Amino acid sequence: MMKAVILAAGLGSRIRPLTNNCPKCLLCIDGTSILERMLSHIQFCGINEVVFILGYYQEQIKEVVESKFPKLKAHFVINANYTKTNTGFSLMLAKDFIKNSGFIKFDADVIFERAILEKLIKCSDANCLCIDKKIQLDAEEIKVILNFQNQVLEASKEVEPRLAAGESIGIEKIDRSTAKRLFSELEAMMKDEKNHQAYYEAAYNKLIKKGDTFYAIDISELKWMEIDTKDDFIKAEKIFKK
Repeated sequence: MMKAVILAAGLGSRIRPLTNNCPKCLLCIDGTSILERMLSHIQFCGINEVVFILGYYQEQIKEVVESKFPKLKAHFVINANYTKTNTGFSLMLAKDFIKNSGFIKFDADVIFERAILEKLIKCSDANCLCIDKKIQLDAEEIKVILNFQNQVLEASKEVEPRLAAGESIGIEKIDRSTAKRLFSELEAMMKDEKNHQAYYEAAYNKLIKKGDTFYAIDISELKWMEIDTKDDFIKAEKIFKK
């Protein structure tokens, strides 16, 4: 069975003061928190086991999950070093709960319509990144280079916008065999403290260079928003207003 991993350890410092007293994923847009919307989509699509990587205001997230999603098989993993590490380190911590399963990984600050997840699950490709090909690209985005077979050649902030096909939105599907290699790669990387600030895409790139194949799914026509700043939050409220 496919599992889900939600990375929700971050401080959300760029959107303060909105996150002074709560984690970013519990900010409400059109009356529903980002996390509740995400979990509703996950459950609707038949995924009932979720690994949460927590740090900042972790107890608030646990309370929401346990009270509002009682049927969910939830695993809470604490990144005790969340102030000093990044998404690569957090994703590594999910290893013992994924075991021999494939999984879908979500950045907890992404609000999206359910059709994106449905499209990702239905895709026959084993490893997939959801990308938006119509978004304005700048230095902050995770930009993706594709070849003519729609295979991902590189995904990182360092990619030049003129070379990129679009932005990776922070939702990916990883199959069980790739997952094993991914966690091994992350563990090897994180033995060196210099890599503690690396994004998980750095491990994807290493796997691609070693022969693993990742494909892109174009979700450009569907609604989504990564909530990094107050401006993002305001835009998301307009996009997802009923």
